Amino acid sequence: MSGGGGGDSRQLDLTPTWAVAAVCAIIVLISILLEKIIHKFARMFEEKKKHALLEALEKIKAELMVLGFISLLLTFGQNYISKVCIPQKYAHTMLPCLPIDQRDGGGPATEHGAGAATEHGAGAATEHGAGAATEHEVEPEGEGGESAEGGGHRRRILSYDRRFLSGGGGGPSCKPGKLPLISVNGLHQLHIFIFFLAVFHVIYSAITMTLGRAKIRGWKAWEEDHVVDEDALNDPRRFRLTHETSFVRDHSSFWTKTPVSFYFVCFFRQFFRSVRRADYLTMRHGFVTVHLAPGSKFDFQKYIKRSLEDDFKVVVGISPILWGSVVLFLLVNVHGWHAAFWVSFLPLVVILAVGTKLQAIITRMALDIKERHAVVQGIPLVQVSDKYFWFAWPQLVLYLIHYVLFQNAFELTYFWWTWYEFGWASCFYEDDRLMIIRVALGLGAQVVCSYVTLPLYALVTQMGSTMKKSIFDDQTSRALKQWHKNALKKKASKGRHETRTLGGSPGEHTPEHSPHPPPPRDTEMAAQTATIVTSVDNETYDKRDLLTGP
Repeated sequence: MSGGGGGDSRQLDLTPTWAVAAVCAIIVLISILLEKIIHKFARMFEEKKKHALLEALEKIKAELMVLGFISLLLTFGQNYISKVCIPQKYAHTMLPCLPIDQRDGGGPATEHGAGAATEHGAGAATEHGAGAATEHEVEPEGEGGESAEGGGHRRRILSYDRRFLSGGGGGPSCKPGKLPLISVNGLHQLHIFIFFLAVFHVIYSAITMTLGRAKIRGWKAWEEDHVVDEDALNDPRRFRLTHETSFVRDHSSFWTKTPVSFYFVCFFRQFFRSVRRADYLTMRHGFVTVHLAPGSKFDFQKYIKRSLEDDFKVVVGISPILWGSVVLFLLVNVHGWHAAFWVSFLPLVVILAVGTKLQAIITRMALDIKERHAVVQGIPLVQVSDKYFWFAWPQLVLYLIHYVLFQNAFELTYFWWTWYEFGWASCFYEDDRLMIIRVALGLGAQVVCSYVTLPLYALVTQMGSTMKKSIFDDQTSRALKQWHKNALKKKASKGRHETRTLGGSPGEHTPEHSPHPPPPRDTEMAAQTATIVTSVDNETYDKRDLLTGP
């Protein structure tokens, strides 16, 4: 755009065809390569029966398509948007950077580029003068008068084009005293920001899933040990005092007796072994006892992994509310407000509050066991209920994690974009200490949320009143859905048959012809469900079904 070499204003009709063809070929090859990589991941997820990850990948592709459409609109409409003019007094309000002439030691020579500085609407007159002077100084004078006149005319055209492209002093459609709403150069920089947002959205999503799965993979050893020691752990003849069990002993102490110290301990517990072996086995025992038949050979660790994949489908999306937060951030990012610095604390504060709440749920379940029972048989049985969560709504925690991951990724993307586009010496990095703190907070929130909070949520959320559909493998889920569909069709057809054949009063209905089946029918349907669950083979898991009978 503005600045650069002397051939920036050359149009395609004056550009060599080999140059156009080479650039197009490179862009097409890169696009095809990216498409093949995405397709390869999709086939890998499909072969491994990772349908939740496949849906997450499709959602990422949809978000990339939205970002690509936004980029297309910017490309097509930049000439029209740059022709929208506003009064100069409004163009100099709520600037992310001070005008060049108001900065300490300011001047075009000390900045990384006059065009980049004036993109914020600052220092129009200074930039114009500097741009014109630069053009006159660089351009050598001709020997003859005609050539000098032609050179001067050419210098005036270059100076005029420079002012128009940099958005400094109003283009051909702006009257004196007015400036473009956003210059062409500013739209180009916004275009690059959209590209950064798309790339880093994919990178941060991959990092989130990788760290989360790595955390849950460490629980596999506990699951295998439990299968070996299950008979001993669940021996009904094994009586123990409640406060002597590992789960209750780890979560009951002097610090849990007052609300302040209770949450103080829960806050720090999330950083040091957020999930212990006793926690995992106790919650596993509670889940299996409440939702499944006692003694079921159930792989709880694989179920948690499938549940994490289902949650990942939610956190990779970008909802309209999150897009609104992006617009709000761009609006309040005004010089002197330090909004970017204070907003950078929000993701970390929210994720630490969520982690503290999840730890508080585990501790509260342990204290409830201690209050209800003095002696327990085998593994302590936790009470599974939604009452432990905020507003009895476990899904709210996932929404907060979703917001934290997106906001944190957006802020880190904004940092990398400003560094790439304006350099470290720009006004965005006037205080190096604040910028280093922002980056450290962003990276810390990303690691804590991905490696600690999200896996902890996948485990603790199983202590809700209902179980997730990921408890069934895909083949069992399809069988249950087909059975439910056939049952509804059968019920509807019976109702139509009764309407055609029965002509008496409603009191003449017999139990055999009643449109409402008697209670024994419900028992029979439940038995059919159990039969389907235990009889359908599950080829996804090695050597053991996800759900098997006792």
